[in-house]
Parts: sequence; C-alpha cells; structure tokens
Amino acid sequence: MPFLAPPEPQDLRARHIGHVIVNTAVDRPWSQYFCCLLGGNAEYVRTHPVATKRVLRAVLKAADLRATEPDRAARRLVDSGFAPRYDYAFQTLSELPYDKWREYDAEDTMRFYALRLREAGFIKSGPQKIIADGTDWRFLNELKRELKA
Repeated sequence: MPFLAPPEPQDLRARHIGHVIVNTAVDRPWSQYFCCLLGGNAEYVRTHPVATKRVLRAVLKAADLRATEPDRAARRLVDSGFAPRYDYAFQTLSELPYDKWREYDAEDTMRFYALRLREAGFIKSGPQKIIADGTDWRFLNELKRELKA
C-alpha cells in the first residue's frame, strides 16, 4: 500500500481495510527524525535572507500551535477547506510530534534520508556531499534560540 496522508488512513481504518506496516510518527528509526524539511532556492535565500527567516519562523510557529492547540488548528484546517472532517484533522494533529522541532537534528535527518535514498539507488551522492553542498542551518539555529519555549 502506498504512503497515505489524512483522511485516507482514517477512512481505511474505519472500513477495516489493510494493516499499518510502518507508522513513521512512532516506529523507530523513522520516528527519531523530521518527517519533512523546508527547502528553498539558494539564490532566493541568499538574496532575501529576511524573508526566508520570516517564512521559516511562520512555519515553526505554526508547528508550535499545532502541538499546543490541535483543536484550534484542526478547526482552522476544516474551516479553510484543507481538511474535510474535524475529527480526522484533530486526530492527525494530535498524533504527530509537531513539538519535536527543537529536539531533532536536521543535519542528522538529512544524513538518514540521504543514506536511505542512496541505498535504494535514487541518488548517487553520499550524505556528506549533499549536506555540504545543499544545506544551510543558520536560520533554523537562530530561530531555535529565538523561539525558546
């Protein structure tokens, strides 16, 4: 079965179809890493560092809101038309570790997924080359300090 995102998993569970093989939110080693990383065009980031930091700050503040007020965030998703059902949106927001962004190591996450992609034959470069050539953790590190809870 392919990777599914809400509301499909909830619909399938409600109909007793299929089995969960891997839940990346709770199953190790997947649960020890970010599920997603934010990417940006290198030239844009270089030319517009203030805007880049503002975007990242907004994403991280939204993650904090989802972690602390999943009911409010779920209602907003439904009211905005991004989710069809409040109960499914609330369940998803309650189960995902949105509050872990301060704890997880983004570089370690890149290394982990780059190794998986290389093992699967999707990429030829090693993790260190990808990290050295394609990442910049300055904004994240600054915001981790600024947005301390």
